[in-house]
Amino acid sequence: MKKRFLKTQITDKNCYGKRNGRRRKQLRSFLYEQKYGALINEMIEDIRKNRVYIIGPNCIVLIEELCKKMTMKPGMRILDMGCGAGFTSIILAKEFGVTVFANDLWFNATDNYQRFIKAGVSDKVFPIQADAHKLPYADNFFDAIISIDSYHYYGTDECYLGDHFARLVKKGGQIGIVNPGLSREFENGPPEAMKLLWEPNMYSWHSAEWWKKLWGKSGLVEVTYANEIPDGKAIWRNTADVDLHDADTEQYLTLVLMTAIKK
Repeated sequence: MKKRFLKTQITDKNCYGKRNGRRRKQLRSFLYEQKYGALINEMIEDIRKNRVYIIGPNCIVLIEELCKKMTMKPGMRILDMGCGAGFTSIILAKEFGVTVFANDLWFNATDNYQRFIKAGVSDKVFPIQADAHKLPYADNFFDAIISIDSYHYYGTDECYLGDHFARLVKKGGQIGIVNPGLSREFENGPPEAMKLLWEPNMYSWHSAEWWKKLWGKSGLVEVTYANEIPDGKAIWRNTADVDLHDADTEQYLTLVLMTAIKK
């Protein structure tokens, strides 16, 4: 599934850790924004010299929230699936000394490699350009797999976890995802106020309980955490989809975080 190209993105030159002129909620502080925000903003500016770069939910905040629920140790092999421009991969390598395979379909591997050189992590982060259904890795190769704002594009297929993520991670290995999602499932589709802004692939957004049931019934993993990120709606709205969030008067939209251990 192609990534959505939403109509209502914020595209300031400095998005992460900066205010942007649209009304935004003051959030709690995030350590990774303080440590890596300037570097990531500089890289975004470089990208925009040659192409349009659309900001989604703040990946620096999302990777920090996910890492609070996972164990990362130096030397571990991590698959960062749907890494985009590689920002989350850079943070993982710098923060934990892990080896990261930075996999994305839409971002050129050579361009990502240049960013890894600039960030000083080219010895720890390896760029791969591959489709989520054609991942070129050995079975049981990774200690952990993470996916930030990506898994919902392909992982709603009931067979995907078993055919791909659970196959690639070692027994006892970790899987962690953060997705745009819902606080609860729609009963009759999105509310009327949201319909003009709603796009078909947004139906891949689901609640934490929906994702927990999907993975749980596979029997392949033990779900260790599945919940909304605190202030998830505000975190998301601060960098993306402002109009959609403002239309969401019934508080459906949020960010969902889930982790699991392979049995």
